[in-house]
Amino acid sequence: EVSSLHLQLRRFHLQSRYSVCVMPNFFYCLLPFLGMEYKLKVTFCSEHAGFYEQLLVFTFERSQQSSDKFEIMRLLEVVHQTSVNEELLPTATRSLFLCINAVLYFSLFFHSSVKLMWLKPVVPLKQYAMPDSIKDLKKLDIELRKKPLNWKNYIWRSHMLLHLEELQLETDIMKSSQDDVPMFRHKSNTDLVIMQTAGLSNNSTSWLSGSQVLVTPSTKSHVFDNNLYRGWVSHVDAKHVYLEFSKMFLSRFKDGMKFRVNFSINHIPLRIQHRAVALVHRHRLREVLFPTGERDQTSARFTEPLELDNNPEQCTAIQHIVACSAKPAPYLVFGPPGTGKTVTLVEAIKQIVKTQASCTILACAPSNNATDHLCAKILEAKISKHMVYRLYALSCPVRNIPKNIKYCCNLNRDRNVLMMPPKEKLMKYKILVTTLLTTARLVTGGIPPGHYTYLFVDEAGQAAETECIVPLAGLLNPHRCQVVLAGDPKQLGPVITSRMAKKHGRGVSLLERLMRDIKLYKSHETYGFNSRFVTKLLRNYRSHPAILKIPNELFYKGELQSYAPKKKYNSYCKWEHLPKKGFPLIFHGVAGTDERDANSTSVYNMAEVQVLKEYVKSLVKHLHKRGMTTIVPGEIGIIAPYRQQVEKIQKSLHMDKDLMKENLENILVGSVEQFQGKEFNVILVSTVRSNPRLTADKQEFTLGFVNNEKRFNVALTRAQALLIVVGDPRLFGFSSPPFFCLSLYYNTQRRVIQQHSDPCWRNIQTSHTDL
Repeated sequence: EVSSLHLQLRRFHLQSRYSVCVMPNFFYCLLPFLGMEYKLKVTFCSEHAGFYEQLLVFTFERSQQSSDKFEIMRLLEVVHQTSVNEELLPTATRSLFLCINAVLYFSLFFHSSVKLMWLKPVVPLKQYAMPDSIKDLKKLDIELRKKPLNWKNYIWRSHMLLHLEELQLETDIMKSSQDDVPMFRHKSNTDLVIMQTAGLSNNSTSWLSGSQVLVTPSTKSHVFDNNLYRGWVSHVDAKHVYLEFSKMFLSRFKDGMKFRVNFSINHIPLRIQHRAVALVHRHRLREVLFPTGERDQTSARFTEPLELDNNPEQCTAIQHIVACSAKPAPYLVFGPPGTGKTVTLVEAIKQIVKTQASCTILACAPSNNATDHLCAKILEAKISKHMVYRLYALSCPVRNIPKNIKYCCNLNRDRNVLMMPPKEKLMKYKILVTTLLTTARLVTGGIPPGHYTYLFVDEAGQAAETECIVPLAGLLNPHRCQVVLAGDPKQLGPVITSRMAKKHGRGVSLLERLMRDIKLYKSHETYGFNSRFVTKLLRNYRSHPAILKIPNELFYKGELQSYAPKKKYNSYCKWEHLPKKGFPLIFHGVAGTDERDANSTSVYNMAEVQVLKEYVKSLVKHLHKRGMTTIVPGEIGIIAPYRQQVEKIQKSLHMDKDLMKENLENILVGSVEQFQGKEFNVILVSTVRSNPRLTADKQEFTLGFVNNEKRFNVALTRAQALLIVVGDPRLFGFSSPPFFCLSLYYNTQRRVIQQHSDPCWRNIQTSHTDL
């Protein structure tokens, strides 16, 4: 028998069992007895972090002239990254080697055909190198201003904004290079090495996760020479960067050793978005990205009227989604906080499966957390688990997969590793759930456009437009598939690093752009939104009416209606520390000062930390009085805009003698971004900034969180039963209209300023009426 190996490699190298280098079109004669094994050693080497794949094709034939042959294919994959959405500290780790070796074994049983067991690459993912012209920022800025976004320049503009983002990421991460950085092993996970984030810029730390790290010993020793050692960033939190290295490096490493550290970004997400942009014309997405309202040839068919908790807006949205009334234009579900966006999508999916036997649904979200939440809700909707499949990226840590999803995803439970199934398997499921960027694997794997009849994107307002079009440009047939985007353009949008890219629209999601620029999605003064294309959900099932009032008036035209369960939202209305009983909102004025540690750009305010700690102690006492011995998840959340403030709050809570005996692990302390999509009975907000001597112009420039309407909206609308905002009212009168409205509303309701008997409150409480 003769074996030929077809392969074109740059980073992968093969050797036979006799240490002979195996090249493309290499022939080897196998002896003709059954069960013989031929061993190949595959070696991978690369200087750059990222995701690499290579398809090996082994062709077996009786002779070179014979037509009787078959193929065995294997996709080699190497990942030098972790999930960019990783939020939890790893408790386990994967091994990373400078050279990754694998051994392939084939027991040769000759059949007429062999099934491919992996998702074979069909559509290539190119490099999309940054053009030299991108570095002339002034010229590009002028050119982008002269050419506002339209269908003709869509590809050019999108590529340029992606390159601007890449340029800024590379600039920021280069600034993160440091000398003489001490490193230590993680106490509970000895496979991790940690370094402090002190000295790193805020911009760079948000993008470090998944990047490659290159380290060189600062001083020569008998343990290490001066060679360059590669690792990767497993996780980043407010205080530390967690690094993974090869076993060889770890075997020589000692606590306290100092290194020169350099980082390099992960280019794969950007390349995926570049490819999506390049495919929009080929897949004829004009009526999807710039819809005119042109009707599809297929007339809309409405289902029977639904009774969904007597919610007319949700019922309207579901009927139009199922009927594909907007196709080929996207259907938008405009969901303000707590109005049930995900519930609406899941009920629509349930109705589609119930009424359309031939349907195929792709359901996506920007992050793994949001996608897992969507998948869990689909599984709870009494849809057969055999119909649902959750596809994870191979870089996603297995430990983060929820238990209820492990049995319907691409986890090989025997080996506890993630596998990438062939497209034949993926195409058999009625409902495929995955992240926006992971849908790129479906495009690469050649799942044909038109296979999916519905494409849902939850939390679409959080994704950059180029992320949102990843599944559209490659998997969508606009005249066969109804696209549904659900989200809230009034809440947080995508995280963008480049100010210039953000200035020219990269920070605007596809959902927000459609509602802002396209006539079909604008609200009519008299008739409101056109329900054929968009539905605005109006019933809030989360917050007390007092908490909802200010966001409702500022951002939603006062149209939101409070439908939250009274038993839930009234649970703190009799709390003894409320200045006005029955009004569960506190604006606590604190005349503190901004502080920064040396070599850190992050800000903290210790006066606010003290006030927040006292509130937490009072809340814990209140819970104990109600018979709650432990703090349950979702009870208390603390929002702070700066990582140093987050760290100071956490440290203060854990060092307090009264709180040390309490279980505080379920109190989430984090940034606004970490709270997006979440809800808590009690939310405490620390605004941090306090420097009234700055001029008004400077205030607007420096007080990003305080003067950011979207962050304000998200921070306030996480609370169900009690909202406490701590800040300096001297600042808000001219720097933050939203916070000024909140404090004015609070003082109007409160009527008389009440002083607490506790000295820790009395000497720092103030209000706008005092000023």
